[in-house]
Amino acid sequence: MTRSEGYKVAVVGATGAVGGAMLEVLERRNFPVKELRLLASERSLGKKLLFKDQEIPVQVLTKDSFAGIDVALFSAGASRSLEFAPAAAAAGAVVVDNSSAFRMDPEIPLVVPEVNPQDIALYTKRGIIANPNCSTIQMLVALKPIYDKVGIKRIVVSTYQAVSGTGTKAIEELKKQAKAYAAGDPIKSEVYPHQILFNCLPHIDSFLENGYTKEEMKMVNETRKIFGDTSIGVTATTVRVPVFYGHSEAVNIETGVKISAAEVKELLADAPGVKLVDRPDLCEYPLAIRCQGKFETLVGRIREDESIANGINLWVVSDNILKGAALNAVQIAEVLIEKYIP
Repeated sequence: MTRSEGYKVAVVGATGAVGGAMLEVLERRNFPVKELRLLASERSLGKKLLFKDQEIPVQVLTKDSFAGIDVALFSAGASRSLEFAPAAAAAGAVVVDNSSAFRMDPEIPLVVPEVNPQDIALYTKRGIIANPNCSTIQMLVALKPIYDKVGIKRIVVSTYQAVSGTGTKAIEELKKQAKAYAAGDPIKSEVYPHQILFNCLPHIDSFLENGYTKEEMKMVNETRKIFGDTSIGVTATTVRVPVFYGHSEAVNIETGVKISAAEVKELLADAPGVKLVDRPDLCEYPLAIRCQGKFETLVGRIREDESIANGINLWVVSDNILKGAALNAVQIAEVLIEKYIP
């Protein structure tokens, strides 16, 4: 980084859950912000958000909002990204987009900084970098050291995803259902097609013709793009569970070369972005209630799959709002200012 006075940063969707987390991460990581521009829809006009003890007014997002901006962090949904991200890039900003809008565009890099930071250099094609799906991010942070060491032929993953992945309305729905249950009142479901309280819904995003959901196919396609390896077999089952924050994943891999559980633990003990939590004899393993607010991806329950020659099982947990969205975006921005933006 050479710009001593700092950088002009815009946060699009600043009043949302991820937008708020982006502000938190910028502050916690002491990102060199010279000017912060908070952008949202007209509904948020007049609101002020706190950043480093200063109240900053929220402005209405338009295509003219990005003059002078160096980095624009987007978390306002795919339709708004498609409409406004190209305008931000045309104004000279580098966009880091948290939506699904650009993830599989072959001209736009899809990046997890612990996995493929070198792909950030490709931002010059369109001025946009895509943030992967939250469930993909945490899985690949855990698998990258194994992939580099022995290769991975196949991944079978089942996710147990928190309602915060759907948004604020889903968080409120779970709270309301819990209160209704405690009071003996009827339980209403509006955000999800079925009651989420005390339930597991094998249904995240819409269903496709192949029987998988969009969420499941995101994990398949994004994994191959990020690793740059179309030979990896990936299959996913994604499930919504009654947890507020923190996605959990049961990950089974078949490696190219035999590796023991002990060797995997040794690899992950020093892996960037990973915290090894694997002492089952003391009931210490990754838990959703322990990951909230943590930057690290928690990995444990590491064991060899006795049903195949080169199999490993892992349990992977991460704060889906932080590492699954806001933190990953800010980490990308950190690499940008360190290596690419003069």
